[in-house]
Amino acid sequence: MYTTVNEDGILNNYATEPQMYYSEYPAIWEQRRYVLQGAVATMFVSLLVLFAVAVS
Repeated sequence: MYTTVNEDGILNNYATEPQMYYSEYPAIWEQRRYVLQGAVATMFVSLLVLFAVAVS
């Protein structure tokens, strides 16, 4: 932890920051998984909306 003291004697504690890194572009199989997850999520939300309309 990094600690500083101001002129009144008050301590300020700062957490150590993690080292940054650049993200990598997703692989083809990861992109396909994202498309599948998006399709399932869209179907789920559509079914919820249709169910809400049918019940009301």
